[in-house]
Amino acid sequence: MSGWQGLALLMFRQVRAELTRMVHAGALDRDPRPDANSAAWLVWHVARGQDRNLSELAGLPQVYVEQGWAARFGRPADPSDTGYGHTPAEAAAFRGAGAPGAAVLLGYLDSVHDRVERYLAAAPAGDLARTAPSPTLGTAESVEARLAAQLADSLAHVGQLGLLPD
Repeated sequence: MSGWQGLALLMFRQVRAELTRMVHAGALDRDPRPDANSAAWLVWHVARGQDRNLSELAGLPQVYVEQGWAARFGRPADPSDTGYGHTPAEAAAFRGAGAPGAAVLLGYLDSVHDRVERYLAAAPAGDLARTAPSPTLGTAESVEARLAAQLADSLAHVGQLGLLPD
């Protein structure tokens, strides 16, 4: 794969590698700050954003709903539930007893990354200019703008995870 698809895939793979590293480091209940969302919530949130965006770009149902991941996280099968606007109590459901564990987070992350890989492998060279509506957000932006925004958000959250105390 070459061109913009290869570059995007490389960036998504780097995000996935960092998220996977954090999960394996046993950092899921740690917070960058006492009032911040946990590492587990941040990993879930990044995966949800990628799932929503790449599924909508591909014209497919989100794997969160389609493959039953919402139930494994103990959450409703709502395609708009990506973490935006979560209350502290909703975010706290990702830490402590009863929270989804590393296996669930990694399984979902793998399923989402498979969707990313499949979309980018099939995306035509001119797809960046296509206007892609988001049913969950009620907006319509170019594929280029949506991918750029998703990667920027993913990298920002990976940066937050890098601030976790040891």
